Amino acid sequence: DVQLVESGGGSVQAGGSLRLSCGAVGYIAASMPIGWFRQSPGKEREAVAAIDEDGKITYADSVLGRFTASRDNGLYLQMDNLKPEDTATYYCAANWYFASAMETLGVMNPNSYKWWGQGTQVTVS
Repeated sequence: DVQLVESGGGSVQAGGSLRLSCGAVGYIAASMPIGWFRQSPGKEREAVAAIDEDGKITYADSVLGRFTASRDNGLYLQMDNLKPEDTATYYCAANWYFASAMETLGVMNPNSYKWWGQGTQVTVS
């Protein structure tokens, strides 16, 4: 089984930066898609960025040019030029690329993922 743990959240002023990390207990294959999601109270969980099994990275339009996802020497989400609307709980998630949900729904859909971290709060004021 896989356990994911996010860290790096906090409170920053608008325009600031944070780097989130996604630690894994258990086996995370290099070919396993990794997704970053966020959720605010009263809103649905939305995709922020995802890295597929080939290393292709997809970003939500709302964070394009400001956020950078990577999986070199760890799983990270670098967030720059943060805005108040980025305030949310951020999650990392993983699943096998050949899982039926992943193949059907794609890397930017939260229902594609089996393993989730507990989330880390990001507050931008």
